[in-house]
Amino acid sequence: MIPLAEYIARALVEKPEEVEVIQTRSGRGVRLQMRVAKEDMGRIIGKGGRVANAIRLLLRVAAERDGQQVTLDVVEP
Repeated sequence: MIPLAEYIARALVEKPEEVEVIQTRSGRGVRLQMRVAKEDMGRIIGKGGRVANAIRLLLRVAAERDGQQVTLDVVEP
């Protein structure tokens, strides 16, 4: 899940070198925490959270193919 999340985020932000995704597991679930540069938070979250929700949807679909559940949190740097 980390490579997919990083790929999507790096394509959207101005400072791709500052994208960091941390993964924690709990049973079938995977929790991803994404950190980006403060200036890029708006690009990742999007207007009304639309971009973040689209990223979550893509990750959820990819995770279901592997029989997992995934959540994504965009956290402040």
